[in-house]
Amino acid sequence: MSTVDILIPTYCRPAALAVTLTSLIAQSFKDFDLIVSDQTEEGDPLAAAEVQTALAVLRIHGHRIAAHKHLPRRGMAEHRQFLLDQAQAPYVLFLDDDLILESWLVGALVRTLKEEDCGFVGSAVIGLSYLADVRPHEQQIRFWDGPVQPESVRPDTPEWERYRLHNAANLYHLQRRLGLGPADRRRYRVAWVGGCVLYDTARLRSVGGFQFWRSLPPVHCGEDALAQLRVMARYGGCGLIPSGVYHQELPTTIEDRTANAPRLLEVPEAG
Repeated sequence: MSTVDILIPTYCRPAALAVTLTSLIAQSFKDFDLIVSDQTEEGDPLAAAEVQTALAVLRIHGHRIAAHKHLPRRGMAEHRQFLLDQAQAPYVLFLDDDLILESWLVGALVRTLKEEDCGFVGSAVIGLSYLADVRPHEQQIRFWDGPVQPESVRPDTPEWERYRLHNAANLYHLQRRLGLGPADRRRYRVAWVGGCVLYDTARLRSVGGFQFWRSLPPVHCGEDALAQLRVMARYGGCGLIPSGVYHQELPTTIEDRTANAPRLLEVPEAG
């Protein structure tokens, strides 16, 4: 069994997925396996030459690969739960299918989660097309100076406004201003982290994982945020700066975002 199972849900994005997989090849941390699940109804992105080549390189580097076709589509929460059900490792790293990771990132996430013994650690994605869009008013950060502790964060509270730090290239600008490099990683308080989150598998499952999918309409968003809020309320969670992950900035595959899971379902009190 590996230390980490990397879980990637994908839909209609063979080229972006291949780029994401390629950045996993270069990770300095090697003790991971990969589970990919595709929900493309017409066609098979996992069969694309660029994806197959990246998967083949990962295999010759010693990583076990499991590739699934998971239909019908019942929403992102159900897809994430399907992936979680396949995992066996003590940690699971949920990755979006359109990211580029620095070579040190997975190792930094694992070290931080082990050190903090909390529920999750995330690295928020940076949009490099926003490098010229500096937003000091969105760059407030509150570091964890002691151990990460359980927190209750709900929509429309002051803590919820932490999400603004993850807009555009705010993290990039902030980490440059603070002079933070990979050896200077610091933990900070979050509302949630999108795109790249490492969980303690047992703790994610103990709060129900993504089984709340049955209480959501098939078209929804915010399922990753709701799972993190529930884990954070019981076990704590944090973000990691500097961030080591970049968004490929493709158009979203979920255009209708009116059904937002944290606004529809319960977020528990901390403790």
